[in-house]
Amino acid sequence: MTPSIVSREEWLDARKSLLARERAMTHELDALRAQRRQLPWVRLDKTYIFDGPNGERSLGDLFEGRSQLAVYHFMLTPGSDHICSGCSFIADHIDAARQHFEQADLSFAAISRVPVEQIQAVKRRLGWTFPWLSSARNSFNFDFAVSFTPEDREAGRAIYNYGTVIRNSPDMFGTSIFAKDESGDIFHTYSTYHRGNELQIGAFNWLDLTPKGRNETDTMSWVRLHDEY
Repeated sequence: MTPSIVSREEWLDARKSLLARERAMTHELDALRAQRRQLPWVRLDKTYIFDGPNGERSLGDLFEGRSQLAVYHFMLTPGSDHICSGCSFIADHIDAARQHFEQADLSFAAISRVPVEQIQAVKRRLGWTFPWLSSARNSFNFDFAVSFTPEDREAGRAIYNYGTVIRNSPDMFGTSIFAKDESGDIFHTYSTYHRGNELQIGAFNWLDLTPKGRNETDTMSWVRLHDEY
């Protein structure tokens, strides 16, 4: 990287020019967020029961008395000890954020397909405290398009991120949002996958301010579990 070295006055002119673009983008993002909030909802007809460290919990239980619930689909595959570094990078941001958004009527839970004992081992290793449940005994992961059967992958029916055909990976990652009304009915309001999850990665926002940006040789090339740095 060879930056241009200029006077303070020239830098200020360039910065003001960029500021005009940043302000325009901010207004565009505000409009996009408003459009996201206007998406229609889908009522859930299934009753999902998850396994947690203290026993069974329904999807409704995970709202913890609030009217909104964010679920992170953490990519852990049954039969494998692999811990996804990208999912872990996102998870490192959750506990700090949720102490605030829980005051704004939003609860949080992570969901994975592996047994709860494996989930608890990962939580202990990495020091996370957020709720994390197992969907090993229900179809939640499959219904929300983050897990795929061998038959669907073989037949080209494993569709991820609204159009990507998954051939190899039995599990992927994503974020889903749910709402509960006063009668207790639960609705799916939004899901995002793949790069849509960058919204949860505050570290990227800091890096994006710097001359080197994300400093990658490939997507997230330097990212590790935080106890492996």
